[in-house]
Amino acid sequence: MIDNIKEKYSVGALLYSPALNSGVAGRVISGEFGSRYSLALCLEDTISPDLVPRAENQVRETLERIYRASREQEMSVPRIFVRVREPEQAERVFDLISPFQDVFTGFVFPKYTVANAAFYNEAIRKVNDRAGRTVFMMPILESGDIVDFRTRAEMLGAIRDLTDSVKDLVLNVRVGGNDFSNEFAARRHADETIYDILPISQLLGDIITVFARDYVVSGPVWEYFAGANDEWKSGLERELRKDILNGFIGKTVIHPRQIPVVNEMLRVSVRDYEDARAILSWDESGLQVGKSSGGERMNEVRTNCNWAAKILLLAEIYGIRKEHVQA
Repeated sequence: MIDNIKEKYSVGALLYSPALNSGVAGRVISGEFGSRYSLALCLEDTISPDLVPRAENQVRETLERIYRASREQEMSVPRIFVRVREPEQAERVFDLISPFQDVFTGFVFPKYTVANAAFYNEAIRKVNDRAGRTVFMMPILESGDIVDFRTRAEMLGAIRDLTDSVKDLVLNVRVGGNDFSNEFAARRHADETIYDILPISQLLGDIITVFARDYVVSGPVWEYFAGANDEWKSGLERELRKDILNGFIGKTVIHPRQIPVVNEMLRVSVRDYEDARAILSWDESGLQVGKSSGGERMNEVRTNCNWAAKILLLAEIYGIRKEHVQA
């Protein structure tokens, strides 16, 4: 059971790597990716069906190398997840890696929806029955059946009910970006955000509305990681500002260069930090509203308390930015 909400907020930048990548263990061990990120070894879209057995064995080898190194040297071990192709694969993969489960956090379940959620839920329960510790899950909402506006509310409600049935095992809820873009034959450029694609923005808003009051929901992947004048970086920063403003925490990333950008954007401004502290330490015997620390906005205890608690949690995990980043 997740007793500390800090664990949910700490997934942060989730770096995806094909499970067949035999070099990723060495890069983790050497500290090349830094110390504040999570890692997902993907057995799904990045692996052709004929290579799945080989990829599963590579997952075992990767986990074993990281496990053994972590016991022989001081190193930062990220939260490590495996993204499976189907529910049955979770049990099979866990049996392979169970000797090294101390460095394994959980599974990512793709295209989690009404048709398969019960099977994924049963798989994670079975894994936990045989594990020596809690193994978490992160469902991804990215299937086409939540795109149709005529049935979206019903589908999202049903998915929420299925997610709630294993709530103690859900670390994050994740959302699709490229899958949704594909539904509309759309693709953002480096100077645009996913929120500029109106039907996807509305869909992401509906997901946040259904899930974000009780779950940490992580932002969609950003596919740019290189280019002239660092346009990819300013584009990622712009999208992260909109992610955070709308309630998404964390980001799926596809290149190590994206990790420090995500971490920097998850830091909180001094202004927000000071206001959050003031709100949560307010003298309840007096007025419940007042000027902010900088005198430019209103702080109200009852309506800003949830925001303030989140800001202090993010500050504890990711730190404080000296200057406020303008939206």
